[in-house]
Amino acid sequence: MKKQTEKKEKITALYCRLSQDDGREGESNSISNQKEILLQYAKQHGFLHPEFFVDDGISGTTFAGVR
Repeated sequence: MKKQTEKKEKITALYCRLSQDDGREGESNSISNQKEILLQYAKQHGFLHPEFFVDDGISGTTFAGVR
């Protein structure tokens, strides 16, 4: 049996969510701003391999899509 010598790279998960005040068409300005701020923070603090997880168009004030 072969041992797996490859190390899996960890990611930095960056989460963005739509503001209730923003519109719901396309990627909102709020999401774009959040991405920029989070990416800058990750770089400044040495967090590697950033990946974005985005809830654009899903407000925190609704249960739509909740199972």
